[in-house]
Amino acid sequence: MVLNGPKVPVGILLLLSVALLNQGCVENRAQAGAGVGALGGGLVGSLVGPSKNRGQNALIGAAVGGLAGYAVGNEMDKQDRQRVNQAYERTPDHQPVAWTNPNNGHQYTVVPRSTTQNANGQPCRQAEIESVIDGRRETVVKMACRRPDGAWEF
Repeated sequence: MVLNGPKVPVGILLLLSVALLNQGCVENRAQAGAGVGALGGGLVGSLVGPSKNRGQNALIGAAVGGLAGYAVGNEMDKQDRQRVNQAYERTPDHQPVAWTNPNNGHQYTVVPRSTTQNANGQPCRQAEIESVIDGRRETVVKMACRRPDGAWEF
């Protein structure tokens, strides 16, 4: 079989394959998100940029993708993501919105910050998102921009 297009180093394919196979061993959505993000980031990283740096690009892409995937998958279910989206859309600056997920007891507080515009003219907004999951408190600051369909995308 002959493949046309960019050549990906065998080591990168092996690394990405191991990451994919380990998805069955994850304990929560944060870990699954990190694995999928690392896999996608590594693949994209290996395919973009100068061909002489493909391995380095793949590692950087995997690291960035893993961090982003962890943040997105960090124990939030669909209902929680909808609540965060509503906070970005409707809550005044610096006013906290808090809730507890009735299905799993996870607690969230979102504090939106000021709205800006990106280069495409879409509104973007930062928010501090605090979660308490199984007694562990975690706080992140996330920037989201409104898509044309009205949803906010991290």
